[in-house]
Amino acid sequence: MITKRIKVAVTGAAGQIGYALLFRIASGEVFGPQTRMSLGLLELEATLPALKGVCMELEDCAFPLLDSVVQTASPETAFKDADWALLVGSVPRKAGMERGDLLKINGGIFTVQGKALSDHAKPTCKVLVVGNPCNTNAYIAKAAAPNISPRNFFAMTMLDQNRACAQLAQKAGAKTEEVKNVAIWGNHSATQFPDFYHATIAGKPVAQRISDEQWLQTTFIETVQKRGAEVIKARGLSSAGSAANAVVATVQCLITFTPVGEFFSVAVPSDGSYGIEEGLIFGYPVRSNGTDWGIVQGLKHNVFAQEKIDTTYKELLSEREAVRNILKLK
Repeated sequence: MITKRIKVAVTGAAGQIGYALLFRIASGEVFGPQTRMSLGLLELEATLPALKGVCMELEDCAFPLLDSVVQTASPETAFKDADWALLVGSVPRKAGMERGDLLKINGGIFTVQGKALSDHAKPTCKVLVVGNPCNTNAYIAKAAAPNISPRNFFAMTMLDQNRACAQLAQKAGAKTEEVKNVAIWGNHSATQFPDFYHATIAGKPVAQRISDEQWLQTTFIETVQKRGAEVIKARGLSSAGSAANAVVATVQCLITFTPVGEFFSVAVPSDGSYGIEEGLIFGYPVRSNGTDWGIVQGLKHNVFAQEKIDTTYKELLSEREAVRNILKLK
C-alpha cells in the first residue's frame, strides 16, 4: 500500500557514486516499499549524454515505485519541489591543487545549489552532502539557503563509520553487525576521529574485546582516516560503491527510529555541544526519532580523544574561515 510520494534530487547523477546509488533509491530500498518517488537528476551539460544512458537503464529496470525521472543541467529544475536532495557531485582535489583552491571552486558550486534549493525545493527538504570536502560544502549550501532550516543540512560520515566498524570487527573476530556506537567526530578528512572508546562489540566495550590499545590509537585510526586514499591506490578509482552504500544507510538512519541505547554518525550543524562553535557542520553521534534528530549528550572524552577532536575542529574552523573570505558568508 502506497502511503507517501516524494521527490528525490541527486547531483552528479551520472558519476560513479550516482550510478551506484540511483538504482537502490529507485528500487525502494532507501525510502521503503510504501513510498513512490520521482527523481530530479542534475549533471553538467557535457555529461547529459551519459546521464541519458543511466536513465535508459532506470527505465529498463521497470521499478514499480519510480514515477518519473527528470534529467537536467539546471539546479532549479532538478531541485523543484524536492523532499530530499543528495548532493553527490563536487570537484575532486587534483594533483598540485591547494585545499584553498578546492574550497573556492566548490564554494561557487554549492552556493549556487544552496540558493536553488532555497528558492525551489520544499521548505522541509532535507539535504545530504556527499561531495568532498563535504562538511564545508554543506556549510556553504546551508548558508546560501535561508528558506530551509539549518537542521535539514547534513554531511556524510557514515562511510567512515562503516569502515571503522569493519576494522574493529576484523580485529576482534566479530561480526560487523555486533559493532555498535562508533562515532566519527569532526571532519570527513584525514583528521577525523573514529571514536572507539564509546563503541561496543557484542554488547561489551571495545577495550574488553580488543586489548591492544596501541593498535586502536594508531593503526585503527590511521586505517579509517586513509582508507579512501588506499582504495584509490588499489583500484585506480574512488570508493564509489561503499560511498553509495553509506548514503543509503545515512538516509535510512535519519528517517527511522534509532534503537534504544544506540547512535549513528553524521555531520550536522553544531548547537554548541562538546564545545564546537554553533553552526559549524561537525561529525557527531546522533539519534533520530524518525522525523527529527538530536546530538547524543554526556559522552566523556579522555585526553587522547579530546586532542583528536580538537585537531579536526581546528581544521574545520580553518576551512570555514577560507570559505568566509572567499564567499563573504556570515
